[in-house]
Amino acid sequence: MKFYYLIALLFLSILSYGQTDFYRFSDDIKKIQEDSAQSASWRGQMGATYYSISGKYKPALESWDMVFGRAQRLSTADSLKLTKLIPVNAKDYILNRASQEKIIIINEAHHNASHRTFASSLLQGLYDRGYRYLGVETLANDSLNTTKFANLKSGIYSQEPEFGNFLYHALKIGFKLFPYDAEGNGKEREIGEAKNIYNFMQQNKEGKYLIYCGYQHAYKGVHTSWEKTMTGRLMELTGLNPLTIDQTQFSEKSLPKYNEPLLRLVNNTVPVILKNKDQTVYNGEDQKMFTDIKIIHPNTKYKKGRPGWMLTENRKFYKVPASEITEYPVLVMAYRKGEFEQNGIPADIIELNEPKDSRFLILDKGNYEIIIKDRKYNVNRKFEVTLK
Repeated sequence: MKFYYLIALLFLSILSYGQTDFYRFSDDIKKIQEDSAQSASWRGQMGATYYSISGKYKPALESWDMVFGRAQRLSTADSLKLTKLIPVNAKDYILNRASQEKIIIINEAHHNASHRTFASSLLQGLYDRGYRYLGVETLANDSLNTTKFANLKSGIYSQEPEFGNFLYHALKIGFKLFPYDAEGNGKEREIGEAKNIYNFMQQNKEGKYLIYCGYQHAYKGVHTSWEKTMTGRLMELTGLNPLTIDQTQFSEKSLPKYNEPLLRLVNNTVPVILKNKDQTVYNGEDQKMFTDIKIIHPNTKYKKGRPGWMLTENRKFYKVPASEITEYPVLVMAYRKGEFEQNGIPADIIELNEPKDSRFLILDKGNYEIIIKDRKYNVNRKFEVTLK
């Protein structure tokens, strides 16, 4: 199915629920899937997108795996080979390499919010090493360079809280953000994206470039249908060899049986890359389509009912007072002060269906407006809080 057709369907579905109801209750997302006349593949992918946007990490994985989940096995010989690999902290390795690079391209799975959190963790270190420009596939325009935060019209995937936080932090650090997506499908789109990035580079030469994309756009080598990816086309235009990073292959799935066997062998607690004894980086078995680095993300450990990877260095738990919840179910959304009125992206979202549900938001230090919506998506409570 063509990319832009999928996006058009997504927007139509959003509009059918009302323009402001971008963040939904789980039951409504299930109903969208059940009522859709589209294919099972579309229902799985779009369900994963809706769950992700609404801050529901595990259901997003589950919806995706309804379509793409496959049991993974590893031969004894491969297992012995892979157990000899040495794990190295992925963030440290990337930042060490970054000083030598001009362009870094890192991808994500569009339904996996943890990838945005990891990318965000790189931003300050990259800026300190001369990176000044951040190209983001989902962006519709560059207006957020003026507003200094993303809003509901900035893009589709950027409506998700961790994506919104990623863009907010990039702007706060000092990055100039730019869109580069192109119309068309397959080869035409890859060429268009590369040209858009190249044209931006020609007009903005005082600094290095971080490109954030989805899935195979970050891959080098020969693509079966595109011939070359956006990355390959950009290499042709610039004559440069970017450092490419894949987050998608070795990330957890909804069930352990769907995970790449390498995840079970490594058993890491932080994102890592793997090295051979000769210090070369393991970048997977496919050398026709590849990235320079494969990140092995750890399986999520939950704390107070929330994904542990959300608790980055500057974040902390905020427990919503029970006295503020006057009925169930509700959506609780935390907006940086002043952004709710401007259709900004919430910094975090939780759905509460009964009193025993975890009331913990995870937020950076700062001033927030907490918005509580009832089952009909009406705002029934609003209050401010400061986290120090």
